[in-house]
Amino acid sequence: MSSDAAAFYFDLASPLAYLAAERILQVLGAPAEWQPVLARELPGAESFESFRCAEEREVFSAEIARRAQELELQPLRLPEPFPFDSSLAMRVATYAKSIGRTVPFAQAAFRQAFAGGRSLADPDNVLIAAAACEMHPAAVLKGAGLRSVAEQLSAATRAAAEAGVTDVPAVAIAGRVFHGERAPEEAAAHMRAHVRGRPVAGAGR
Repeated sequence: MSSDAAAFYFDLASPLAYLAAERILQVLGAPAEWQPVLARELPGAESFESFRCAEEREVFSAEIARRAQELELQPLRLPEPFPFDSSLAMRVATYAKSIGRTVPFAQAAFRQAFAGGRSLADPDNVLIAAAACEMHPAAVLKGAGLRSVAEQLSAATRAAAEAGVTDVPAVAIAGRVFHGERAPEEAAAHMRAHVRGRPVAGAGR
């Protein structure tokens, strides 16, 4: 990947990553590499398990739902239970990346979780998302169970941390990493400024 190429880091357990994923393709105006990572292994990841009470969770849910409505997405529904263990789903996302289907699988899985309200800790829901992008269930389960796939996911997470990714969602582009639900817009603005500020090829000769 060149230094000017964009990378989108996500974990399917994150509703904030869902919001970013729903618009990154349009906002960036350029292709981005979608990279699955395990958020819980990143150095600054927010833990949704840290809600101190039901009221705190409700405030968070209402804010995410408001943002989804603002973005004209389907009404947001957090799965029960939330947060959920995304380990299987993220191994499937890593397998999907190996066969060139990261984006359709991730989009389908995010929508299962946060538009459909279905936990991706349930293998059936993961397989429904995989089937939506023509990934065969037997191949998906076999791929997700491979040690090499688990190792690829761990390696990608370590590489992301080394590149400055501390949480998801994150967008890396033109030497900067942007975090949070509004990362696509911030990355796009940085990319435009980077292009405008780049010297014209051949200038000064």
